[in-house]
Amino acid sequence: MPATIRRATEADHPRITEIRNSVTENVLRDPSRVTVEMYKWFEQNPGVWVWEENGRILGFSAADTRDGTIWALFIDPTQEGRGIGQALFAKACHVLREAGHTTGALTTQPGSRADRFYQRAGWKAVGTSERGERIFHGEL
Repeated sequence: MPATIRRATEADHPRITEIRNSVTENVLRDPSRVTVEMYKWFEQNPGVWVWEENGRILGFSAADTRDGTIWALFIDPTQEGRGIGQALFAKACHVLREAGHTTGALTTQPGSRADRFYQRAGWKAVGTSERGERIFHGEL
C-alpha cells in the first residue's frame, strides 16, 4: 500500500498523540500548551494532516489558518530521514497559502534537527520566544 497524506480523523488522535509524545527533541514539557480542545479545532477546521503508510500513521502536521503559523510537524522518530517531514511541511504551507497567507511562522528548539530542517527549507530565524524557542518566518 503506497504512502498517502490524508486529513486526520477523530480515530487518529491516539496515534498522533503517541507520535507527539515519542519525540526526543521539541519535547512537550507543559501539556497545557496542547489541549484536546486545541487539537479538535485543528482537526475540524484547517485539518490535521497525516502521513499514512501500510495502514500506520508515521507523522502529522497542522497549520493555523487564523494567524499563518505552523502549529505542529512531528514524525515518528523511527521514521526520520525519509522525506515524510518535507512532505508534511509542504502540506502545511499549502494549507496556509490556500487560506491567503504569503508568509508563515513557527517556533522550534534551537539546535534541534527541526531547527536545521527549517533553515534548509529557506526559513529565516527572526528571534527567540519567551520560552527560548527560535522563531522562524518563511515564504509560503
